[in-house]
Amino acid sequence: MNLLFSINQKCVSLLQTCLQSIALQGGDTVYHVYVFHSDLTEEDIMAIKQLGLDGMSYQFIAIPKNMFADFPVTKRYPEQIYYRLAAPFLLPEQLDRILYLDVDLIVINSLLPLYKSDFGDNWFMACTHTGEYLTRLNRIRLGLDPDQEVPYINTGVLLINLSALRAHTSLETIRQYAADRQNVLLLPDQDILTALYGDKVKLLDSMIYNLSDRILKLYNADPRNEKIDLAWVRKNSVIIHYFGRNKPWHDVYAGILDVFYRETLETLQARNGRRTNP
Repeated sequence: MNLLFSINQKCVSLLQTCLQSIALQGGDTVYHVYVFHSDLTEEDIMAIKQLGLDGMSYQFIAIPKNMFADFPVTKRYPEQIYYRLAAPFLLPEQLDRILYLDVDLIVINSLLPLYKSDFGDNWFMACTHTGEYLTRLNRIRLGLDPDQEVPYINTGVLLINLSALRAHTSLETIRQYAADRQNVLLLPDQDILTALYGDKVKLLDSMIYNLSDRILKLYNADPRNEKIDLAWVRKNSVIIHYFGRNKPWHDVYAGILDVFYRETLETLQARNGRRTNP
């Protein structure tokens, strides 16, 4: 299984915890882990490699500092968020697909059913966390036809069809859209992916592949849905994603899904014989 991460130096310990969860629950025996970065030191790289996780090999790819110099960045949305969009042009050409994962997530069941899924004519598989009304507003903001069937994509979990993207798009296309629309970009990487490729995304079930406490609460608040508890999540969900500001490594956390992060962290600490914190 090919896995992709995009990090800066502050995310090393989160990547360690995420990788630990994959080693425990990811379902495969061999993982080729690619890490895009711009500021990792040799010490950081060794800290990741020395986890000693079975079946994992690593390739660290340093991104040239000027490659995304013209893209809008903020403290919350650093340059690294764009690296995943350029994956087809930065990864080895022999790779035909890769699973991109944010580091603020935990894998709790097998990734193989997702990884082996058929793309059909699509270039990505991903989830949306946006309802119909906001999706329509986002289409207008991004210069799309509001009636076009284009979902607003969460980019934290992306199965990427590298072969199709190499054949049909370019980094310059991404760069030009970012330049033309930079004044309206709010969540820049998600905006760009939605605008350029939203009609080439196969939607995944967020309750399975991109679940957060907010998504869980919204689902359970809908009277049409049968209530879901922690036991259901443990059995059926695959990826728990702590996106936004509600993160279990902060002092205050609201919800029940932090248990999966804490269980994985405890396993990692026991493995390393030391305390590991983001």
